[in-house]
Amino acid sequence: MKDLITAITTRNKDLSDALKDEASYLLERQKHTRYEPKSKSRQPKRILIHGAAFVISTDARDKLSVRKNHSLYIVNGVIKEVFPAKQKLIPDSKVDLLYDAAKRGGVVITPGFINAHTHPPMYLLRSSMTLDKGNIVDQVKKMATLEGAMNDKDFFLGAVGDFTEEQKYGITTTLSHYGVFEPIDRAARATKQHVINCISAVSNSHPQNSPAMVEKILKNRKKYYTTPGIAMHYLHRATPEQIKKVKELVKKYKILLTMHSAETEEWVQSCIDAFGKRPIEALVELGLANSSTILSHCVHVNDVEIKLIKKHSIGVVHLPTSNKIHRSGEFKYPSFVKYKADKQICLGTDSVISKNSLDLLSEALQARIMHQQNHRVLYEDLFRMLTSQAASVLKLGKVGKLLPGYRADVAFWKLRDRGFLPYNPHKPVSLVGNMITHGGRNIRDLMIDGEFVISNRIHNVINESKLLDQLQLAHTQLRNRLKKSDR
Repeated sequence: MKDLITAITTRNKDLSDALKDEASYLLERQKHTRYEPKSKSRQPKRILIHGAAFVISTDARDKLSVRKNHSLYIVNGVIKEVFPAKQKLIPDSKVDLLYDAAKRGGVVITPGFINAHTHPPMYLLRSSMTLDKGNIVDQVKKMATLEGAMNDKDFFLGAVGDFTEEQKYGITTTLSHYGVFEPIDRAARATKQHVINCISAVSNSHPQNSPAMVEKILKNRKKYYTTPGIAMHYLHRATPEQIKKVKELVKKYKILLTMHSAETEEWVQSCIDAFGKRPIEALVELGLANSSTILSHCVHVNDVEIKLIKKHSIGVVHLPTSNKIHRSGEFKYPSFVKYKADKQICLGTDSVISKNSLDLLSEALQARIMHQQNHRVLYEDLFRMLTSQAASVLKLGKVGKLLPGYRADVAFWKLRDRGFLPYNPHKPVSLVGNMITHGGRNIRDLMIDGEFVISNRIHNVINESKLLDQLQLAHTQLRNRLKKSDR
């Protein structure tokens, strides 16, 4: 026991010793790096991630796989090889940059996570609701008033804040549902985030939006950084003519359509009042029930509707934290399993108005906790919802897996971390349960398209200190503008 105590304690006697020890530790860390350039290229295209302690991903059959001591060889943003580190060595002449994932306790790597529903510009509205006082409906109205005073600069800054926070939690792809397009496109380009940029053709916050406006964007889609999509805030707010045009755009441009659906009983009734049918039944009748449609929330759907979701391959985004905060009700996950529609489910964060932080690991945990009384959601199923299953639902192609031929979107997590350790060495799959149960941590490094966007927990393209200052300034100016308009 004495030896054990010696092994885990410092020799510091007081604060002065501790500060000296900290300075010494920081100096020592500066001498060590996991990054070793092998060529003079300033933008390395051939990257070897050597000896990751564990590679966690689903395999070609979508079964969860945890591989120990493996390496990844990446060329031009695509994973070329995944192999046991001890069985093969890539020569230096074929490597521009070596990332040593075996040093200092090792690194765990996963595919970058996929966030299937968020409203990025609303990041600027953090602190705009006080959920512990007053009526939540009134608080939402106050938030909406503040949102209505935002300008393009605000939308851009909010989206940058959103994407960089998502990236800190290992998210590399985001589906954005919002009433503006270009500020989000510029924010995605600035942060290098993959974004499906669904612009509202029928919007609560931007009533001037229309299908015609969306089509102008779609006609010029090649000039944008993001992948355009189309959104409707609610189906019942759209006119028959708007719905007809949206349907034509989805088919013509082969894009995704997303909307909120059945989030509250009130909205279900509004749909019945508008179309004489419940939301999913209305989608079927209107010709919008297909794999290009992504529905968020879907709390108040019945068994008939879940069967229709399965039959028509409609994608569903589960948002358990948002649903709890806004008292929307409980998603019927057991029924989705019963009717074999659970493989069409992925997870989203919603906005900072609906969640404390933009991480998907805590969202996965919330989903497990929410449903445990009636159904045990397996950790491997939750991991799929964050990665490969989300990629399938959002039609992303070869994304969401660490396999040859897949896009090199990779999240790097320190193994020597309270979220991972201790794990069962005889069943390393226990790391996945640890990651979700004790998750919500920042990643160590993040790669998007084979490029390190975050290294050593520092963002490489955005100065976060300056960004936070600008966010605070813009938020203050927004509040001041609103006060002046009330005079």
